[in-house]
Amino acid sequence: MNMRAALAPPALRDRGQVTIEFLGMTPTIIVTLIALWQVVLVGYTFTLAGNAADEAVRQATAAEQGARQGACEAAGLKHLSDAWRSGASVTCGGSGSGYVTADARLQVPVLFPGTLTFGFTVHGHAGAVEEAKP
Repeated sequence: MNMRAALAPPALRDRGQVTIEFLGMTPTIIVTLIALWQVVLVGYTFTLAGNAADEAVRQATAAEQGARQGACEAAGLKHLSDAWRSGASVTCGGSGSGYVTADARLQVPVLFPGTLTFGFTVHGHAGAVEEAKP
């Protein structure tokens, strides 16, 4: 052991230790941030799917029976950005009992919306009573 290093003040013996620890933790910090960002994207996709289903069913309740699917799909996709619209599908249904349902399916993007998607699909569902016709 070097006698000079052993007699050095404590502040000089640990010189560079913080830098080494930070460099060692950097990959863990980056992976954690990426995982958190992906969780945010999944949550946002759930929000978009629910909103698309709500918008679709709202429009479908006011549309005529024959034009219901077209109005439903247009309203459901209207507020989605291109990144989510590309893999989205919106369908409406109703059993003729006066209750209309809408289902929206969106693909969850990987890190950057509009690039890659998981094989994971988020479902949104909404229902409403059909408006009375005068």
